[in-house]
Amino acid sequence: MFKFRFLPREEKFFVLFEESAQNMVKAAQGLKKLVDEWKNIEGEVAEITELEHRGDTITHEIMAQLNRTFVTPFDREDIALLGHTLDDVTDFIHAVADAMVIYKVDHPGQRAKELADIIVQATAEVERAMPQLRHRAELRHILPRCVEINRLENMADRVFRSAMAELFGDTTDLAKVIKWREIYEHMESATDRCEDVANVLEGVALKHA
Repeated sequence: MFKFRFLPREEKFFVLFEESAQNMVKAAQGLKKLVDEWKNIEGEVAEITELEHRGDTITHEIMAQLNRTFVTPFDREDIALLGHTLDDVTDFIHAVADAMVIYKVDHPGQRAKELADIIVQATAEVERAMPQLRHRAELRHILPRCVEINRLENMADRVFRSAMAELFGDTTDLAKVIKWREIYEHMESATDRCEDVANVLEGVALKHA
């Protein structure tokens, strides 16, 4: 799948990080489309599932490259952590979509749409940051993106709390409460993992800029 024959070993990591971020954004956009339109549900979830599998493949390749590379562009621990946290975001996005199908939920409400939109915004910031890892002179430009991702994560926390308050206040249907609580938690976890990515990026930028 990945064509790296003519790339220096260090460059391969940047290509893979960018691939993983792009894949993550596609999954986030797929989730937003799912909750906004609520059509062809199983087909949309199947596409997100394929993106989740692709994310796993990219992460495995990052780890394989790490084992084969003696000199890395930055700390090995940061490379491994960045690869896994990027994949975690996609995993949680997939968990949201999968739970919606498994639990056969009704049309998502406003809070789910708000959280899906925040996930799209946060993943887009991550994707924009990835090419800036390649050049030491651009590392400092990563920091404002990290601040924005943190802001979005805080926004997601507020929406999540409102969603939970409304869920427990507006219904006596215990099954609905259990289903949507899990879905909201997965959505909030996706933004948490975006913040984890931002923390890794911030650390790399501060150490190497």
